[in-house]
Amino acid sequence: MSAVGVSLGHRDVGAADHWILLLDPAPLLACTHLVRAPFPHVAISLVGFTGEMPAGAEAATTGDLGRAVVFAGSSELTGTLTVGEVLDRSAIDRVEVLGAGPADPATELDTRDFVRPQFRGSDLVLVTMPAVGGVLVPFETRDPTPCCADHA
Repeated sequence: MSAVGVSLGHRDVGAADHWILLLDPAPLLACTHLVRAPFPHVAISLVGFTGEMPAGAEAATTGDLGRAVVFAGSSELTGTLTVGEVLDRSAIDRVEVLGAGPADPATELDTRDFVRPQFRGSDLVLVTMPAVGGVLVPFETRDPTPCCADHA
């Protein structure tokens, strides 16, 4: 199955995520990619998408697969699960703790209902970080604080 790259000019990953999650039928795999040319924006790659592209969509070169929004088992990754359950229920190949290596399969992961693993080569890897209560949480959050929010 081949990937189709598409650009709708999304300026941030949140807008691209929203567009992806509205696709009907849903693709088998959908990823976002930060693209610099012809202007900085987020391109999208779709695998197994059988629907129609919207008017104004342009073909895009996305390179290798990037940040996964829709992937096998992604809809099952809600609430708190063990790392082992995440690996069993989804296409995620590895869960890593930022700066510490692979996560223990018995460790609990509070998904915060927002899981965005990234491809490293052919492996889909979810990067996490420790949180209060000895659980892990995904490193990427749904609503990140802008870099200069407190000292603009």
